[in-house]
Amino acid sequence: MNETIRDIPAILETSYPFWERLTSLQKDRMAACSYIRTYGSGQFIHSRTEECLGALLVLKGQIRTYIQSEEGREVTLFRLGKDEICTLSASCMMQEITFDIYIEALEETTLLVTSAACIRKVMEESIYAESYIYRLTAERFSDVMWSMGQLLFTSLDKRLAAYLADEQVKSHTGSISTTHGQIAKNLGTAREVVSRTLKFFEKEGILSLGRGTIKILDMKKLRELLL
Repeated sequence: MNETIRDIPAILETSYPFWERLTSLQKDRMAACSYIRTYGSGQFIHSRTEECLGALLVLKGQIRTYIQSEEGREVTLFRLGKDEICTLSASCMMQEITFDIYIEALEETTLLVTSAACIRKVMEESIYAESYIYRLTAERFSDVMWSMGQLLFTSLDKRLAAYLADEQVKSHTGSISTTHGQIAKNLGTAREVVSRTLKFFEKEGILSLGRGTIKILDMKKLRELLL
């Protein structure tokens, strides 16, 4: 990534629809409290109990937002890629949001971070900014509810099939670079359960398993599991 401080106003302009509605002073302030930060694959980005980062715009890479039980079990809420914005990382400024969320980088990721204090200020001054941020936050909560519904009401084989089909499309190849542990984290289940289900899929000729890779052999059969 070659983004510099000089690029920040241009990135904000193309990424936040309310930008054109802000005054010059508000634009300057928002640009001044935004910065670019890069994270390595698997690096922890955010917890509500720690640093309140603010709004996160993904410039490159992918982030995962999840919750964690006291025993350490993780449930993925949603993943965001390039040009997508996470506002739940600014949840410390929204009293209505009381549960703790965690965010990590799934690969080398570059973010444009706009501080929570700055987002709060622009929301107080601009009805357009307030409307957009709350709408975006509502959309993320819709993603959360969908994930919870999948976890509670959809069998693991269907969730795993949907996950693999989605990852195959993203990879643009027949191979997916991942581990059983990573899949288990994303699906909110145990690694052993994922391994057993993947081995069943392999016996059915749907895929083949390698070290750190899964090769889809029969996409039609995989999609039939979703029916």
